[in-house]
Amino acid sequence: MKNILLIEDDTEICEIIRNYFGEKGTRVCAVHNGGEAFDLIRKGIEDYELVLLDIMLPQTDGFTLCRQLRLRSDVPVIFITARGREEDILSGYDLGCDDYIVKPFLLSVLYSKCEALVRRAGSTEEKRALCCGGIRLDTRTLRCFAGDSEVELPPKEFAILRYLLEHENWVVTRDTLLDRVWGYDYFGSDRVVDNHIKKLRKALGSAGAQIKTLVGRGYKLVKE
Repeated sequence: MKNILLIEDDTEICEIIRNYFGEKGTRVCAVHNGGEAFDLIRKGIEDYELVLLDIMLPQTDGFTLCRQLRLRSDVPVIFITARGREEDILSGYDLGCDDYIVKPFLLSVLYSKCEALVRRAGSTEEKRALCCGGIRLDTRTLRCFAGDSEVELPPKEFAILRYLLEHENWVVTRDTLLDRVWGYDYFGSDRVVDNHIKKLRKALGSAGAQIKTLVGRGYKLVKE
């Protein structure tokens, strides 16, 4: 484990974690507010093997950041937070975190959990490629291919396609896509999903025909 990202506003905790991990040969890059972290996530975090994420942050909270991370990457995420309520823990896992640690915690335990997650992620590298028919998506490098051509997808279209690929041949409702891609706090029309599906089909070219519309039910990705 060589390089991880720590998103935490308590500079003392950051220094303690950085020193402990540094002694074991792991570099820790620390970001102290949600706004800066959000900008970093948008640019890409391919250089980091794991993210340690607090929930209560200035500007943008950890739950929102985790949702944005999962739109763009499958990098392992561990919440480290003082919020130990059951509903917070369940929300963290529902958003896609890999572990949830309540403060205070033992540094030795935190490091062991990080090491185990990074090791597991490395051993399952082949699973980063999601394929269905002529569509292939690399969840690590965030690249999408339709046939032999690479396709540039905006974050929302990428997230929709990823979810459909992960649930090949399943009927996926608009509400499910709204929850998974836009978040539980989205209050707009579910027709926004239709618009993004239309854009996604166009971007995929002939492979876009693999996304089937089931009137009154939702969408399904199939091999063709």
